Amino acid sequence: MDEIDRKLLHALQEDATLSVAQLADRVGLSPTPCWKRVQKLEAQGVITRRVAIVDPTRIGVALSVFVGVEAGAHTPEWLESFTTGVTAMPEVMAVYRMAGDIDYLLHVAVAGMAEYDAFYKRLIAVAPMKNVTSRFAMERMKHTTAFPLHNGAFRDRRVVDDSDEE
Repeated sequence: MDEIDRKLLHALQEDATLSVAQLADRVGLSPTPCWKRVQKLEAQGVITRRVAIVDPTRIGVALSVFVGVEAGAHTPEWLESFTTGVTAMPEVMAVYRMAGDIDYLLHVAVAGMAEYDAFYKRLIAVAPMKNVTSRFAMERMKHTTAFPLHNGAFRDRRVVDDSDEE
């Protein structure tokens, strides 16, 4: 990837509805090479999907809960049950395996406390858990889906790379 790919990724993370012509204009390419680069980024798995980002409050899921889980067992069977269970729950927005005092961290979006209580009861039935801790977000102060694009991941097109000459 080079700085043109970086510009494409930046533009698409900000607004995935841009037309190919608009993208091409932003990155300094004509539309056909621009579209080919986007397709290549998709084929390589760099761009995994293009989605609409909605306001959770306006769709009725204003309560964000961060749930820390300590595993009941550290076995492949437990992990499979847990993974299958939580990935099937639409309230679970993200799941991370953690280092530290908890094993997994879930971001859960629900309408309110009653819905979270119902979710919690389904969650603890998925697999035996040593401990479940819930933290309720009072205010979302920053939210983005755009990842930082670090220079190290992109090659400088002005520098001759020996592998490009082959």
